[in-house]
Amino acid sequence: MERHPFLERIFRRIVALRLPILAVYAVLLPIAVALALRIPSEGAIDRLIVPSDPDFVATRAFQKVFPEGQVVLLLLESDDPWSPEVLRQAMALEERLSKVPGVHPVSALDIFRRVHPGFQPDAASAAAFEKFATGTDILRRQGLVGDRFLGVVAGFSAPPRERAGILAGIEKAAGQPGPGVLAIRKVGAPFVEAWIEHESGSASARYFPLFGIFVVVIALFLYRSWRTLLAVLLALGTAVAMGVGAGSLLGFSFTVVSALVPLTVMVTTLATLVYLQSRFVDQPEGTDVDAHQAFALANKFLPVTASTVAAFLGFGALAVSRILPVREMGLWTAVGLALGWIVAFTLFPALQKILRTPTGRTVAIRTRFYDRLAEVLPVFTWRFRWALVAGALVVSAAGAVGLFGLRGVVAPMQVGVDSLDYVDPSLDIHRDMVWFRKNVAGLNVARVWIRTPPGVAVEPEFLRGLDRFSTAVEALPRVSGAVGPSTFLRMRRYLSGQGDRLPQDPAAFEAAAADVEQLLLTEPELRAFLDVGTLANAQITVVFEGVEEKEFHELIAELRRALDEATRGDPAFRGVEMQVVGESLLQSKVGASLVPTLTESFALTAGLIFLAFLFVFRSPSARLMAMIPSVFAILATFLGMRVLGASLNVATILIATTVLGTTENDQIHFFYHLQEGRHEGRNFEQSLRYTLRVSGRAIVFATLINAAGFLALSVSNFPPLRQFGVITSGAFLLSMVADFTALPASLWLLSREKPAGIGK
Repeated sequence: MERHPFLERIFRRIVALRLPILAVYAVLLPIAVALALRIPSEGAIDRLIVPSDPDFVATRAFQKVFPEGQVVLLLLESDDPWSPEVLRQAMALEERLSKVPGVHPVSALDIFRRVHPGFQPDAASAAAFEKFATGTDILRRQGLVGDRFLGVVAGFSAPPRERAGILAGIEKAAGQPGPGVLAIRKVGAPFVEAWIEHESGSASARYFPLFGIFVVVIALFLYRSWRTLLAVLLALGTAVAMGVGAGSLLGFSFTVVSALVPLTVMVTTLATLVYLQSRFVDQPEGTDVDAHQAFALANKFLPVTASTVAAFLGFGALAVSRILPVREMGLWTAVGLALGWIVAFTLFPALQKILRTPTGRTVAIRTRFYDRLAEVLPVFTWRFRWALVAGALVVSAAGAVGLFGLRGVVAPMQVGVDSLDYVDPSLDIHRDMVWFRKNVAGLNVARVWIRTPPGVAVEPEFLRGLDRFSTAVEALPRVSGAVGPSTFLRMRRYLSGQGDRLPQDPAAFEAAAADVEQLLLTEPELRAFLDVGTLANAQITVVFEGVEEKEFHELIAELRRALDEATRGDPAFRGVEMQVVGESLLQSKVGASLVPTLTESFALTAGLIFLAFLFVFRSPSARLMAMIPSVFAILATFLGMRVLGASLNVATILIATTVLGTTENDQIHFFYHLQEGRHEGRNFEQSLRYTLRVSGRAIVFATLINAAGFLALSVSNFPPLRQFGVITSGAFLLSMVADFTALPASLWLLSREKPAGIGK
């Protein structure tokens, strides 16, 4: 076996300094834990877009002019929403909501009671309210009334750290439905964002115990030593704590995908520790244990380092993503992997020595089944080499078609951009949102930002044109409502008994809008649609159906046409600019960025890993063969997703990079020892058998660890993480199968050799 005297001297020195090394890590570990505990959790949409994105910049500029409070809608579902019993409950609900600190409830009933101060929920008053509420489409378009519900809007302004408490107060105020009310539906982005925040922050607490149990079981089963288990757990815990704590120094937050960071660092570092320990326990007879430890570390240094560098570059390639959490997750994981590599070659050897972890000379590891399998694999893979390679290529090609589609024949895989994709279907908020979409309207909101010269925004002629534009917008397909400055004028006119349409005669309109500036001082709701500071900005909130970026662009084009037709030739709109902004637009851009993120990061990851393989092993053709297991596993996984009707989302797009960046470890170790065998003068069959003995067992162990680690995500309540965990686990197992079938088969084809005894 090839020796590395220089590296062996370095590792002897590391082991000799084991006590100072332990002291350093004893200081670093609590600091890392403290930093990790300081990392905030954020589930808001603004964490999904990079700050340099033009639409993100425009949306934030808009929000400085029109600060957006948070709004949730409570719907009292009823077969007869106009009955006195339902109205009584609506009044009680508003009263309870008003007692929640910071919450301001508004409803159609509240508006009606303002002009009917003595309102009592009796039959006559209920009939009068029904006539009022159904006599205009303004209230219906805002989701305040419907054939089977009454709505109460609860608005509030609070930072994320206070939002959970306010939402809990709102849910408590909602209570249970009384007589005549079938259910109290609760919908709104704050509920979704708060739930995502909680799940992304608590995901680790759910899967860490499961993974910890698995580590204990597999370490004891394989190595049959409590001392080995303790060394692995101490090194692993330190690596994960340092990797997660680094995120605090980098300014990152726990988002919808960053819960994958500690898991990825954990399973990758654990796989490295398994490679090192498996080589260490393989102690030859007559070799001193200290000398063998130095040899084992030196022997594994190149493949472990090469695989860590490849994985580091692979996850770092996610920096090309236009989705901020994905970009941060990639960079964060890359840093964590580098720290895990340092721990593996410093702390772990020190722990091996201090704890006196046994080798196979004293405690034999369990490999009987694997040894029998490895004995027959060389001949099996040679005999079926063409079928194994062709089968892997056919499945890979089918997976590529399933993912990217085939022009005119197969559509690309569906991209999940709907906010409902991120909510557990078993939750009330998911069911309530589905009901809202079915019975009320879409949940997506576009903010139409109208910029004017200073003072123009309250001019009657401008408001008259804006009213024509709002009316045209409400007539657009898929638009369920448009609320703007003229909505308040229309509502006031309706309350005075003059109908809900504003006069289009210039003089009459000027009279109706003469006191807009006064209304800005008395009606806080109006200030959300007209800029009271410069009187140079107005906005119209458009509620519409559609979640994809293409649908958003279609809406923007329709809005521009509607504005042009409604204001063509109007001097009041000279110098006026329109821009569509808002969180829904940003969310649609996230969806549009999913496939580019997958393809760009995967291509960059594959290229970097290929270069790493080429640098270590020199031969391009053999290195392309080495990537067959990972590529096969990834594309076969996407084929399975396509067959089962799954879609891409912000988590599952990371499958390709994660699988490729993790499973290439196996191929690097495989090739390193195959090349080691060839350099020692063995033929291909002998080298393959040597490789299966030295690295094959560790590949199996590491793969089982990786698969079980990610499978722990199946307990998550967050659907994207749950899907990611289950699918990625399957991909790891597929890659392992290909490691022992398609990869040796392809190498048999390259070598053009035969097993001993064949063809004689």
